[in-house]
Amino acid sequence: MPGSPRAAMKIHQLAIPDVLASVRSSAQGLDSAEAAARLAEYGPNRVEPLAREPAWLRLAKEFTHLFSIILWIAAGLAFVADGFDPAQGMARVGWAVVAVILVSGLFSFWQELRVERTLAALQGLLPPRAEVLRDGVAHRLPVAELVPGDVIVLAQGDSVPADCRLIETFGMRVNRATVTGESRPRSCDAGPSDEERALDARNILLAGTAVVAGQGRAVVYATGAHTEFGRIARLTQRGGDASPLRREIARLSRRIALLALGMGAAFFVAGRLMGVPFWRDAILSLGIIIALVPEGLLPTLTLSLVLAAQRLARHNVLIRHLPSVETLGSVTVICTDKTGTLTENHLRVCRLVLGLDAADPATPGLAARHPLFFRVARGCQDLAESRCDGRLQLDGDPLEIALVELAAPHVPPPSARLDEWPFDSTRMRQSVLLADADGPLLVCKGAPERVLPLCGAVDDGAAIRPLDAPARARLQAAQDDMAEAGLRVIALAARRLPPGTPHDAAESDLVLCGLVGLADPPRAEVDSAIATCRAAGIKVVMVTGDHPRTALAIARQIGLVQGAAPRIVTGPELARLHPAQLQLALDAPEILFARVAADQKMRIVEALKAKGQVVAVTGDGVNDAPALAAAHIGIAMGRSGTDVAKEAADMVLLDDHFASIVAAIAEGRAVFRNIRKFLTYVLVHNVAELVPTLAFAVFRIPLPLTPVQALAIDMGTDSLTALGLGVERGDPAQMRRPPRARTARLLSLAVALRAYLFLGLFEAVAVLAVFCQVLAGGGWAYGADLPADSLLYRQATTASFATVVVLQIVNVFLCRSAVRSILVTGLGGNRLILGGVALEAGLLALIAYTPWGNALFGTAPLPAGAWLALLPWAAGMILIEEARKLWVRRRLARTATGAPS
Repeated sequence: MPGSPRAAMKIHQLAIPDVLASVRSSAQGLDSAEAAARLAEYGPNRVEPLAREPAWLRLAKEFTHLFSIILWIAAGLAFVADGFDPAQGMARVGWAVVAVILVSGLFSFWQELRVERTLAALQGLLPPRAEVLRDGVAHRLPVAELVPGDVIVLAQGDSVPADCRLIETFGMRVNRATVTGESRPRSCDAGPSDEERALDARNILLAGTAVVAGQGRAVVYATGAHTEFGRIARLTQRGGDASPLRREIARLSRRIALLALGMGAAFFVAGRLMGVPFWRDAILSLGIIIALVPEGLLPTLTLSLVLAAQRLARHNVLIRHLPSVETLGSVTVICTDKTGTLTENHLRVCRLVLGLDAADPATPGLAARHPLFFRVARGCQDLAESRCDGRLQLDGDPLEIALVELAAPHVPPPSARLDEWPFDSTRMRQSVLLADADGPLLVCKGAPERVLPLCGAVDDGAAIRPLDAPARARLQAAQDDMAEAGLRVIALAARRLPPGTPHDAAESDLVLCGLVGLADPPRAEVDSAIATCRAAGIKVVMVTGDHPRTALAIARQIGLVQGAAPRIVTGPELARLHPAQLQLALDAPEILFARVAADQKMRIVEALKAKGQVVAVTGDGVNDAPALAAAHIGIAMGRSGTDVAKEAADMVLLDDHFASIVAAIAEGRAVFRNIRKFLTYVLVHNVAELVPTLAFAVFRIPLPLTPVQALAIDMGTDSLTALGLGVERGDPAQMRRPPRARTARLLSLAVALRAYLFLGLFEAVAVLAVFCQVLAGGGWAYGADLPADSLLYRQATTASFATVVVLQIVNVFLCRSAVRSILVTGLGGNRLILGGVALEAGLLALIAYTPWGNALFGTAPLPAGAWLALLPWAAGMILIEEARKLWVRRRLARTATGAPS
């Protein structure tokens, strides 16, 4: 059946008449009626997005998850209470809560649009129109109208609109890097291929690739989702798992929300049974909900991540998905490319073996003594050459650039090409047939293990000599020496091609010209970055297309491999491994993947995830996009990466440098610790709001803190100081500790005890004490009625409000560390905290001492006695927390020395 995967796997092996017959077409293309019928059957030639809910429904869900529902209930109660007693000003509380819901929901919806942008980038690679033969006449048609069986005409500069089989070609070369990751263009041939896979055949053109030379005709055999391009797009759309931070925030939100709703409902029912007036009961329930739900948590978290992303940008790391900032901190494995990430991706020739003898590339006169070697180096390449101000400009594969830079000063540009045998991952060599005055000259370069067996002689500069066993042994030893030194080794060979030589016999009886050792030096600071990862408990896995020896040598140079026997898995071996075998192989302390195709990264990522690892993976091509999307952290290359890779990734390395990944991980670890700091800070004042509300219900005292005042603390006075804690500098020792356990919770037992039962309870007692002291000083007696609009009541609630604000100013400095003394952390070094303290003091003054603040928040100016009453509590909070920290430090010291704790 045309367009089916079964046909795609066989069509490259057929002769051209059989190809056309298999898709029920002809060299003149389809007729219009048949094309219309096939379009109805196969659908348009485009990558359709996965079935998704309508945008309005997805947006609505952002406002109806559990956390939002609790806030909606709180807002609804506020409006109901305002209807019963407008004097309480509860409508203002309701509108403020609604604003919180809208901000959080809109931000979450924006994150959902990432996948759609990835699809748009994929679609952007396909051309808008193509030249198609219909009824024997060429038409420019939208690519969406292409169907299996269409014959299309392609020329230099065109993008391939669908998966096609060539039926006619004239010097065509195609750049397949965007789909397959191949670094050099490959020549095409319309004849049958004996390759096992269609992807490896020279007669197959893939959608999304580009014609860089020549022209030809091809018949379409796969469109839309059936193409290789479509398969990649579908995998990319599946995306990865939710980030650990999003899962943890969701878990925390559920627990807090259910607790708030349960307690609020329970006290509301109890109040109704006890005959409490409805509005008073509603205010109590609403106060409990507002006290327990940290309304400012999500906005503060978002801003904290934004500021962390801005700091990472200064380290050449562009964050595309905010939760990935924190996910970086939990990474346990990094799968990284070698070329350009661990190394500079700038090859230079370091060693030569000319004939059988080693030579220094800088030795004068080499070209005169070995002209054939330099002709091969100059002519066996696919570079784009140009001149700028008299200087040769080269664009293409770095290996070929290095060879041409070596040879160009000594030999002229190559003569006209007559034919080409392209490089591929199976042949691992390239041959070019050049026109020459003495007859066609075939020049060849490739991996020594593929080229040397084809050679029967060696050119030592003085004569052509037989390549006997001792000579081969010398060459093998030279090759091993260079590979073990971390050099990439290439063999160069040539022959005069006699007339009538069959195409498949041309690469035989070659004359070896020599070996080239090329260095791609490691990037600066990579070795220290690898050492940092090792100390931080992060496993680094190199995934490269290079020779295993070269990969191992580079790995040893940068400290990635230190043991005597690391596990090295090659691409062919990986293809044979069962998923369970691959997972077992990944248990090796040191493992490298060499000669691996880009599309095999996905298997490695999935195997690591199945082992419970948090995986970061680097990539740059379209075929890397599925692995980037599947990993917990997809890292695209900023310089060499395609737009599709960048869209599928969570972060982009603007300098393609591995050390930037390590800097980002350190920042991610700091983010998790900082989230715990501001979570502790926020929960403390939640307890200070909750306990007085419970006292209002249990002890029948006036409500110490009104809901609108509590919301002013959550969303106003505490917002900037909490944000300041979210951007604290990381502990210098954090990269000397292993990644946190995946079971680690933001709200751990230690955090909960410190926030709820220690600092929070102390702050709550302080609020009640100051509130009652102000009431008693004003002449109120227990059990007496106190109107909500009376001056004394408003002064007392203002005192409660001021107590929370002042103690939170103290608390922000205490929360900078759970262990270190405030004398060590100090008061400076964080402008946001200092700015937040100034903001808190300013807002407190405005709310307590301005007419509009008094009217909006139900406050009144405080007498001096109220300030004197709360200051001892501030000093006491410092003393008890410092005592706790001292006890913790001594306990940790005893544990470190092995003494019983």
